[in-house]
Amino acid sequence: MRRKRRIPPSPLPQRDGIDAFRVMLPLDGAWSTVREHLVERLAAGPAVIDAMLREGRIVGADGAAVTADAPYAPGSWVWFHRDLAPEVPVPFPIAIVYRDEHIVVADKPHFLATTPRGSHVTETALARLRRELDLPALGPAHRLDRLTAGLVLFVVRSEERGAYQTLFGDKLVRKEYEAVAAHDPGIALPRTVRSRIEKERGVLAAREVPGAEPNAESRIELVGQRGGLGRYRLLPHTGRTHQLRVHMNALGLPILGDPIYPVIADEVAPDDFRRPLQLLARTLEFRDPVTGREHRFESGRMLEAWSAYEEWASDGPTAPAHPS
Repeated sequence: MRRKRRIPPSPLPQRDGIDAFRVMLPLDGAWSTVREHLVERLAAGPAVIDAMLREGRIVGADGAAVTADAPYAPGSWVWFHRDLAPEVPVPFPIAIVYRDEHIVVADKPHFLATTPRGSHVTETALARLRRELDLPALGPAHRLDRLTAGLVLFVVRSEERGAYQTLFGDKLVRKEYEAVAAHDPGIALPRTVRSRIEKERGVLAAREVPGAEPNAESRIELVGQRGGLGRYRLLPHTGRTHQLRVHMNALGLPILGDPIYPVIADEVAPDDFRRPLQLLARTLEFRDPVTGREHRFESGRMLEAWSAYEEWASDGPTAPAHPS
């Protein structure tokens, strides 16, 4: 049985709450120097790699700078910080609902990604919390879509992260969401929606596969009505990508502010925060796998369309939205 190679600790400290990027040099290959491999493997280009080597920005496991003529060492590691593009600041704070020596429960605003991904790196909940709370080992137990607001569970100690992630994988966390969408008295609620949802890499919208074995299940309840809008409680039994958004749209009740369902909206300026997706992760309930405590946390946020329903109801489900 092949043993998994141990990853050495990073010799570089975090920068703006972001870990250094690491590269393992493959066990097989015809490269004579580390530089040759990095030029071939990374998209930065030889001029950028040469500048980083010259400036001592690429280091080995001992923290020493890798030189341009350093011989290739199969199975070794190198680290460096990538040059990041400027990001538009998300001008909303993260509230801390709960914190102890094991976990942090954050109340994330709309438009802020949970973890670094794509063009969102430093403007993420994880990077912010690492900086603001001085917790460099902080990691997520699960992920919430960038456009969805509400509760996210983070783990303080990396060695305990797996225990909390297993809770979500084993469906031992009760999650309750809230959404605002059009109200249609002709749609009978409450109901449980089951379907097969597939999401292809590089494609914005997930899709339902008619007649296929279901892999997604959501309970949908109407809990309030104001004018032409409804306030809905959403209880996902599974956790497929965009599941609640797909199921609400399938019922003919697309969530207000959704940039993808029922149609993909035109791209807007990255600093346009006027019409957030009206979806909120309202509660999290679980037994703590480390302490044994029973936890129930609730978001303190209010969906904008429910408090300003006259404005949102006049726009209806086709209100201006944002790219995912």
